[in-house]
Amino acid sequence: MTNGYMRSASALYQQTRAVGRVENADPHQLIGMLYDGAIERIGQARNHVRSGDVTAKGAAIGKAIAIIGELRASLDMKAGGALAERLDALYDYINRRLLFAQLNDNERALAECVDLLGEVRDGWRGIRDNYLAGRSRGAV
Repeated sequence: MTNGYMRSASALYQQTRAVGRVENADPHQLIGMLYDGAIERIGQARNHVRSGDVTAKGAAIGKAIAIIGELRASLDMKAGGALAERLDALYDYINRRLLFAQLNDNERALAECVDLLGEVRDGWRGIRDNYLAGRSRGAV
């Protein structure tokens, strides 16, 4: 087998695995996946800043911004009240920091974004039991 074939097969496997996870995920898990994806893309951007790969850095930051956009779109501003407003403001801030990092090759701004998203992601994971309890009460 050629090396190119192995890479293609590996990429196909990863894509199929990711699609399977998404198809089987509940809404709570999907949001968690968005956090993970944004953090991963920002980490990739940091590596590209270090290596000087401007094109790859821009692509990674662009994907992170798109994921943050999905997180913002998922907010229920009416039901979420002040918490949704704070998250919206946080996502806006993160987007601005990502753009700053893009323009200035600023690893510190990227690290800040990872830290902020990591804290929210960890909190999101922490409410999993409450989410599942609410779902089971609604199903009764």
